Amino acid sequence: MHPPPEVHTDHLHGTQAAFADALWAGALPPGLAAPQPDEVVRRFGVYRNNVMHGLSRALERRFPVIARLVGSEFFAALARSFAAAHPPRSPVLIDWGDAFADFLARFPPLAQLPYLPDVARLEFARGSAYHAADAAPAPAEALVTEDPGRLHLRLHPSVHLIASPWPVLTIWRANQPGHPPARIPAHHREQALIARTPALEVIVEPLDAPSHAVLSALQRGTRLAEAAGPDDPAAALTLLLRHQLITHIGETP
Repeated sequence: MHPPPEVHTDHLHGTQAAFADALWAGALPPGLAAPQPDEVVRRFGVYRNNVMHGLSRALERRFPVIARLVGSEFFAALARSFAAAHPPRSPVLIDWGDAFADFLARFPPLAQLPYLPDVARLEFARGSAYHAADAAPAPAEALVTEDPGRLHLRLHPSVHLIASPWPVLTIWRANQPGHPPARIPAHHREQALIARTPALEVIVEPLDAPSHAVLSALQRGTRLAEAAGPDDPAAALTLLLRHQLITHIGETP
């Protein structure tokens, strides 16, 4: 008599979980065998190094400016520490790295570089914007109404807003490929809009504080009149219209 299929499935899942736990912990998983006793350790070590190297390269592709700011050798060690603390939850790595900024903020060797977490948030937002869901832009004529303040505007799913006490946009721009290493500018606040246009271009636009406040309120579903408050929303609306980032215009959200 054979055990029911669910027994095999449970055993397989248990084996996979034990293997994954050992992979991130650096231990040897149970049940491995090889002709020579030390061969198990060597082969598993090679496999683990290959996995960590692959994850390190994937993280570097997602956060190239962070890698440039800290140096490739340091970033490789940093990536291994991050992977051990936050292993991927899926073989699809689109969302992996969402905890990287918070990890940087708590990583003691980087305490003297307090702007790094917000630079990482900007870089992660760019990747998230690229992979965001599609949505057709709303016709700009819908803004022409007797009382535009009553309107709700729904922003494109790719829209991300960054506000930092550090000059994160300036730092990010200064560390693009082909630019010489740049001196970190003086401490000042910067805000930015990150989104994907209908042409599949990921944009990173600077925002002044009032425009950031308007866009943040609109993204929360606030009516245009309340979102604008005492500020003129023209600059924020012009930016949204230029990049076709409004997907709904109406009196209901």
